[in-house]
Amino acid sequence: MNRRQFIGTAGSASLLLLLTRGTSAYASFKEKKENGEFVFLEAEQFKDLGGWDLDQQVMDQMGSPYLLAHGLGIPVKDALTEVKFPSIGEYRVWVRTRDWVAPWNVPGAPGKFQLLVDGTPLEETFGTKGVDWHWHDGGIVNVNKKASIALHDLTGFEGRCDSILFCKDLDFEPSNELEALTTFRRNLLGLPEQPEEGGYYDFVVVGGGFAGTCAAISAARNGLKVALIQDRPILGGNGSSEVRVWPEGKTQQEPFPHIGDIVNEIAPDLAQPKYGSRNAIGGIAYNDERKLEVVKNEPRITLMIEERAIAVENNDNEISAIVVQNTKTARRKRIHAKYFADCTGDASVGFLAGADYEISSSGIMGMSNLWNVLDAANEEEVLKCECKDKTALTMSCEVGKVEQPFPKCPWAIDLSNKPFPGRKNYKGQWGSEDPLGNLGGWFWESGFDKDPITDIEKIRDLNFRAMYGAWDALKNVDNLYPNHRLGWSAFIAGKRESRRLLGDVLLSADNFKTRKQFPDPAFPCSWHIDIHTPHEKFDDELKGQEFISKATEGEGYSYEGIYWAPYRTLYSRNIKNLFMAGRDISVTRDGIGPIRVMRTCGMMGEIIGKAASICIKRNVSPRGVYEKQLDELKALMSKPGSERI
Repeated sequence: MNRRQFIGTAGSASLLLLLTRGTSAYASFKEKKENGEFVFLEAEQFKDLGGWDLDQQVMDQMGSPYLLAHGLGIPVKDALTEVKFPSIGEYRVWVRTRDWVAPWNVPGAPGKFQLLVDGTPLEETFGTKGVDWHWHDGGIVNVNKKASIALHDLTGFEGRCDSILFCKDLDFEPSNELEALTTFRRNLLGLPEQPEEGGYYDFVVVGGGFAGTCAAISAARNGLKVALIQDRPILGGNGSSEVRVWPEGKTQQEPFPHIGDIVNEIAPDLAQPKYGSRNAIGGIAYNDERKLEVVKNEPRITLMIEERAIAVENNDNEISAIVVQNTKTARRKRIHAKYFADCTGDASVGFLAGADYEISSSGIMGMSNLWNVLDAANEEEVLKCECKDKTALTMSCEVGKVEQPFPKCPWAIDLSNKPFPGRKNYKGQWGSEDPLGNLGGWFWESGFDKDPITDIEKIRDLNFRAMYGAWDALKNVDNLYPNHRLGWSAFIAGKRESRRLLGDVLLSADNFKTRKQFPDPAFPCSWHIDIHTPHEKFDDELKGQEFISKATEGEGYSYEGIYWAPYRTLYSRNIKNLFMAGRDISVTRDGIGPIRVMRTCGMMGEIIGKAASICIKRNVSPRGVYEKQLDELKALMSKPGSERI
């Protein structure tokens, strides 16, 4: 069949030419749209997402979030919506998806799902083709004026759907080229070409992890009008119930014992014997509600959740505004401010603004998707479980049906005859005596040879393949744990390293070891020089698929006591009004080791919030705070974090 390609690979320049000159190609598309020949559905805009999760991590690569069937091997509840068609009759259906294990050329397609129209599945099964995101031809369907649409997961093994397109023109083929596709989808959604105005602020903080949340609170309490922008529905980043890394780092240290007041206000309780102070435990332990409550109680903070920064407006190395896109509605807003803070971890705002930065070309610390298991024969564990099928699991357990079979996973990393933490009583670095305690810990980490930004989906999926391969081996090869099942797994990746923005000081590990003193001590560091590398014991036959790491240990990676890092690592050296806090600050690759833990990152946020208030009050740049107002900053650092101006 010869199908007409809309814009195709012509790229944005050709697309703009078509749009501005009103050529017959665009006129034809416009006519089709106005005649109702296209019906376009964004998966994230379904009325009921059911058990599917919204994943925004690769928006920069594909222009939109997608839905993920993250059921840990048990099919998730259908995502549902309703559609009005402009006319009855035949439409060709396209579903934008991919076979997520295809990059490894392994057997099987675990992410299978169906598209149901009025309860009837299309003949085509989706998630079975293509290394890359693409439009999967679903064939022709006959519809009435209204129809119910459902995404029906078949496996629970990470199926994914971006969008659905119904075409009255049976020969039309949508584009996969990013800029053409973005314009196409926004046109069909009826979204305006220009962003709406989102307001003017003293200080805009992008990123709602510990660093960004503390920065917003600190700035607001020091008198600033603040916008806090976060692309997830909750705050906390790695220290949230979505990722579940336990926040580390010592706070409230001399000579500035109030630095860390705000961190402690929003952090999980330090001593919490009910849950223990470790990773991947029950989501309630991470206290997401506390973070939201503290932020919402600050009248000077405007909280914008589920908004992702996608563009920066920069004039003469000074940011005037950022553009954010809502992860559900796709509506865009332009947000103005005098000062900005990049607390994204990936240095997204700085990168878009043209800030100087570094990123390692090899040997990058990987990322983890933590996970745990539960015993279905243990009533207490079942009652606490966060499984998407908890009701069914609870009912089964009540009638004594506790055996938990797990399907074989030929598409996962084959660990049938390989060692891994959690097998044969292996005790890993800082591991547990209980083999089950070594499953899904911090050292289940991958991505050492990949780009942590452009390859994030593949890195996360490699973590999934390791998890499913390990559980397959334990259940179906070793025949262990008949009543256990996968209980929880993070689908949002916990990153350790990506871009680092350059400031007036580039802090290195040697500075920690030699205890170099700076005149602008700003935040205390207590974590060791913690750099992760692939664990050689588990790399056999897995080149490029390493999934177990080791951390640096010993005298060469430690330093005495508390080390106060300088303020000059917390602002950009070439973007005049840009602060940063978190793992994207101005450090060398080895210098990131001591500074990247969350309580330490939160204290950076406290400092830049105070510094931003001085910038507004004294009309100086972030650099000017160091050059002219350092004593004033130290005075603010001596005040309790709870004080409000």
